Amino acid sequence: MSDFTYFAQVLVSGLGTGCIYGLIGIGFCVIYNASGIVNFAQGAFVMLGGMITQVALTRLGLPLPIAAIIAILLVAISGTVLERVVVRPLWDRNATMFVMILATLAAQIVVERATLLAVGDQPRTLPVFTDLPPLKFGGVAVSLQLIWILVTSCLIVAGLAVFFQKTKTGKAMRACAIDREAAALQGIPVKRMLALSFALSAGLGALAGVLITPTQYTAFNVGVPFAISGFIAAIVGGFGKPSGAFLGGLLLGVVQAAAIAGFGSGLKNVAALSMLLIFLFLRPGGIVGASK
Repeated sequence: MSDFTYFAQVLVSGLGTGCIYGLIGIGFCVIYNASGIVNFAQGAFVMLGGMITQVALTRLGLPLPIAAIIAILLVAISGTVLERVVVRPLWDRNATMFVMILATLAAQIVVERATLLAVGDQPRTLPVFTDLPPLKFGGVAVSLQLIWILVTSCLIVAGLAVFFQKTKTGKAMRACAIDREAAALQGIPVKRMLALSFALSAGLGALAGVLITPTQYTAFNVGVPFAISGFIAAIVGGFGKPSGAFLGGLLLGVVQAAAIAGFGSGLKNVAALSMLLIFLFLRPGGIVGASK
């Protein structure tokens, strides 16, 4: 394999993982756009999406599409439960951002431990959606699962852009983030928008988990790494901007893949944090935000 082919293969691999990071980053943005809250339990939604799908597939014998749909719906419901039980009481008391972050981190740990008790600590995976040989472009192999990830992610990004810019509900969610009191005075049901944002964010996280689990294992403790990567993607893209978070995720995935190929997996996180610092210093508004 030539150096160019090897680099192209690494790039393709990074784009697939980057799409997942982008979807997780979008989940951060959805909640932030509706409430101004940073939800660090987002990684738990990713883990639950893959885990519930795997359990429904193997223990209940459901077809993969049905198992995935059920998983996404259940995780979306769990997002509303998290909002009602953990977030809303603090939100009503105008708790600080720091308190919100700690609360959602605590929720992440609770979900992890509950999953450990329920299904054990063994890694699990899912079958690929389309069991056919990869497509070949020269010497570069592109798996059909990667195409599923790319196409689904692009459709989600486009749909969310329309949702936030064109629909009344999307505009109402954005208004709640800007000024919740003014939004309430305009007749916007602020608490309903908050619950909807958590449901939508949780569903996006679950979808990301379903898409990525056929290419790598899932386990009770994978949520935190995914949450950190999604948070970095959101910051690099321009926090609060879903399209920017997706671009940030793509860039992060490519940077990490290049770091693994060039220096080994031990420097994957170093590369991600280095990229974050570079953007914070040189372009704190992110890829689609205003330059410094």
